Amino acid sequence: MESGKRRFVRAISLAAFIIVVCSVAVLWRHYRTDISEARERISKSQVANTSCGPIEYSIAGDGPPVLVVHGAGGGFDQGQDLGEPLVRAGFRVIAVSRFGYLRTPLPTDASAEAQARAHACVLDALQIQKVAVLGASAGAPSATLFALTHPERVSRLILLVPGLYAPRPPGVPSVTKPANIGLVAETVLESDGLMWVAIEAMPGTMSRIILGTPTTVIEAASSEERARLDRVLQHVLPVTSRRAGLHNDAAVIGSLVRYDLERMTTPTLVVTAADDLYGTYDGGRYTAKNIPGARFIGYPSGGHLLVGRERESSAQIVAFLRQ
Repeated sequence: MESGKRRFVRAISLAAFIIVVCSVAVLWRHYRTDISEARERISKSQVANTSCGPIEYSIAGDGPPVLVVHGAGGGFDQGQDLGEPLVRAGFRVIAVSRFGYLRTPLPTDASAEAQARAHACVLDALQIQKVAVLGASAGAPSATLFALTHPERVSRLILLVPGLYAPRPPGVPSVTKPANIGLVAETVLESDGLMWVAIEAMPGTMSRIILGTPTTVIEAASSEERARLDRVLQHVLPVTSRRAGLHNDAAVIGSLVRYDLERMTTPTLVVTAADDLYGTYDGGRYTAKNIPGARFIGYPSGGHLLVGRERESSAQIVAFLRQ
């Protein structure tokens, strides 16, 4: 009787072991497929050898040129995603990879000021004299500085959920951070495998932490918007190719200063949401208030990805560019 019990326990243990091994094998194949597709996606770019060093970029569409400057966790591919509505509207989108992202190396001076100079350098290399500029999230500081230092080269400036200076009490940063972002940055964002597992296992949680979008907004989102959130998360892969840029952005955004906004001569549109977990609303409103003639669109909800507002905000941006 006892021997039969032992055989039964061994059989159950063996079956459980086989199930675990098979599950791991299936997950591994799924991961390898997804990461291979991600690497294939980011291979479709070019690198310009500029006077500021190598800068990765891609161009899509025809018509008036728009330089799209991506946010944290991006690269030219995030710029492509941001620029899709503009391409459909008849604009030519030049999407760059900022310092430390994908094939654009991180130089010794990777400040927002240096990145603004790099925007001019890549346009020089492409022989493009004047563009509209869309700077999103952590791309907003260099986009703003580019318009301030090269006003003759920027026809319009759009600042989308911008990580910019806001007056705060001493010691309080201009931009906030979603809860647990520090833990995620030290673990998940350091590994392609961990990032993939987190996206697969906890898409809602990762959208809140990484994409700065409240859980209530995610739960109320349409299936189309949920698919967009999933796509943005997937396009953070491979995160190891963006690690240097992410760390640099954390340093730049963590030490924001006030720019001479009153000197801005470029027509400017600022778009953000009050419930953005990165706290871009205050900086966006302050920036628009101090740029002469700037327009501010502040949605009451939508988070950092403007969930539920994407179509409306895109239409507003297209109309602004066409003015």
